[in-house]
Amino acid sequence: MLNREGDRYLYLQISEVIRSRIIAEHSPGDVIISEAGIQREFNVARTTARRAIRVLRNQGLVHTRQGQGTFVSAPGEIRPAGRTIPLYRHIAGEIRERIKGGELAAGQQIPSEIALVRTYGAARETVRRAISLLREEGWVYSVPYRGSFVCQEERWPAAPDHRVPGKAESTPASKPAGERRFRARRGKPS
Repeated sequence: MLNREGDRYLYLQISEVIRSRIIAEHSPGDVIISEAGIQREFNVARTTARRAIRVLRNQGLVHTRQGQGTFVSAPGEIRPAGRTIPLYRHIAGEIRERIKGGELAAGQQIPSEIALVRTYGAARETVRRAISLLREEGWVYSVPYRGSFVCQEERWPAAPDHRVPGKAESTPASKPAGERRFRARRGKPS
């Protein structure tokens, strides 16, 4: 079945076997073999099993739900894992658009980490990274043990301005205080 001495990686061979099973035996929504099942059946390491699943996920054939398993995707079903941008940026972008569109108003709580994990089939750390990005950009603020909330509209980031090539990007007065002090200590003019 697997050519362990060949020039093709084992995880690619395993992904092809599972792909043929999906096409022949499964329909959208069916659970496929787990990582542990791949380890037992093909006698491979967990890393190899994960890589095989990742190949199928990147091809759009399957999607993973944390804590539930890996499922066959419907033909044409769009999954965030098939995107070219990182998933956390995709999640942040969708929340940003909901804020701009008025679906999430100032002071309103954005969906919880758990809700976003379920919606996007993402890891909790990925969701936290998306919220952190929104916080850094000024779209949301977080309250410990309460969640993250939409900032007041006057605190939202301004539309990116178009800089003129050759012009200085900032003046010393507009630089953050920490940056001015750092440069001054190094003996460079701020």
